[in-house]
Formats: sequence, structure tokens, C-alpha cells
Amino acid sequence: MGERLRFGIRTQQNRPYEELRELWRRYEAMGFDSLWLGDHLVSPTRPGGPYYEAWTLLAALATCTSTVRLGVMVTCATLRHPAVLARAAATVDHVSGGRLELALGAGWYTPEHEANGIPLPAGRETVEAFEETVQVCDRLLRGDAVTFEGRHVRLDGARCAPPPLQRPRPPLTVGAHSGRMLEVAARHADVWSSYRLDGPEQVRRRGAQLDQACVAAGRAPTDLRRSLLVTVRRPAEDPWTSVDAFHDAVGRYRDAGIEEFVFDMPLECQYGVLERVAVEVLPEFRRRER
Repeated sequence: MGERLRFGIRTQQNRPYEELRELWRRYEAMGFDSLWLGDHLVSPTRPGGPYYEAWTLLAALATCTSTVRLGVMVTCATLRHPAVLARAAATVDHVSGGRLELALGAGWYTPEHEANGIPLPAGRETVEAFEETVQVCDRLLRGDAVTFEGRHVRLDGARCAPPPLQRPRPPLTVGAHSGRMLEVAARHADVWSSYRLDGPEQVRRRGAQLDQACVAAGRAPTDLRRSLLVTVRRPAEDPWTSVDAFHDAVGRYRDAGIEEFVFDMPLECQYGVLERVAVEVLPEFRRRER
């Protein structure tokens, strides 16, 4: 898209609300572009532990910030009916003064589905059901009255009233990694979100697949911003261990085509690195993009 690099942080909602509120205010003051929550009904890291529901928490945190973009990275499409999700998104866009980013993913965590009696599609149905959710949210958030007859979603004159503040709708991010999911992103998304597993080369290959899918869908590959969720799976990959580690992570994935980075929040013992990154590194990367 030819825009400057963007940097965001995803917090996990297993902390007390008051603490999350202060963290969001602090991260916004540091100059991060976006703040995000995760989306689970059962915490993947601490099953049975506390974990706030994402969209109600997002609405509350929106009132504690004033400039930062915000969203749920990524909203699990299976956990809410898409018409209800679209209404929640439109509401948060109003509460935040038009700062919402809607990010959608297909869902994967079986325990939360089983515990709460929510079906989790499998095989080809996974992508089919997900694309129907994306289509319905897209149309509803544009203010359309939507009648939709899919295999998984059916609507009869549904609409969002009031529609979101942002026009034509809030930016839509699709989390996608497989070929068919990348095709969904190419057809509908403003932003493609990936995550790192085997390093920049894997992200580069996914980006090339997305380029092909965009051309097949009649879109320019540059129409989609490329975003990366940076999670810490191994200590050696932790970008918050030092300023150099953060700098290196951004540099390598920027060279693989990434334009937006969303980092899982640092540990408390790493806040010194966080502050140096905010003061020294983020402005440096942004100056380079001018």
C-alpha cells in the first residue's frame, strides 16, 4: 500500500481490568499505532483461568484511549453469529470515535468450542463458513440491508443501524495462511494478517501466494496491507529481549514484505526495552519510510 510501517501491541485479557486499562493508556502514550485483544472463551495458555470476553472489554478500553487504532487480533468467526458481531463492531466504532479495525479469523481452538457447545467446522466447511461470515460482516458494516442465503449463514433484511462512523466501513483484516484462506483475503480484505512460524521465508512465500490470489480476484496485490502477528514461541525469537532483537525482527520481516507489526506484549521485566523501542526504534523506522 506504500504506507509507513505501523506498530501495534496485543495484550491478553487474563489480567485485572484496571491493569489492562493502564497498560492501554501507557502504550498509546508511547506512540504505538494500534492496540489489540485476543479472542477466546477458554484461555489457551491457562485453561480454566480468568479471561475477559474480547468485544465487551474492547468497548470499555476504547473509552480509555483517544487516538490509537484498536481491535481484536483476530476475532474468532465461529464464536458469534456474524450479524451480532457486525452490530458489536459498529457499536465499538462509535464508542471509539471511528478507530476500529475489524480482524477476522476462522477459529481453531477446539477446547473452547467443546466446552461451550459451539460447533467448529472442519475440512472444506471451515473456509466456506468463514467466507460467509466475512461477506455478511462486510455488507452489514457498509450499511446495507442484507438478505443472505448461504449454507452456514442466513439473513432476511438484517442491517446495522446506526452504521459505523468509518466509511465505507471499518478496515477489514483477514487472518490467512493456507491457499484457500489466502483467496478469501484476496477477495475481501483490506489487510492480510499472518504470523511467523518458520521465519521470513515462509512469510514471503505466503505473500507471493496472496499476490497470485489478488490477481486472480481482479485486485492489485498492493491493495492489501501486509500485517504480521509476532508471537513468542521460543525464547530465542523474543523481540523484547533487547533493542537489537526488536530491530532485527522488524528488519527481516519488513524485507519479506510486512508493513504492519503487532507484537504480543512484553513481560514486566522487559519494559525497559519497550520504552527504548518506543523512543528510539519506532521513530527510526518511520523516518526511513518517508
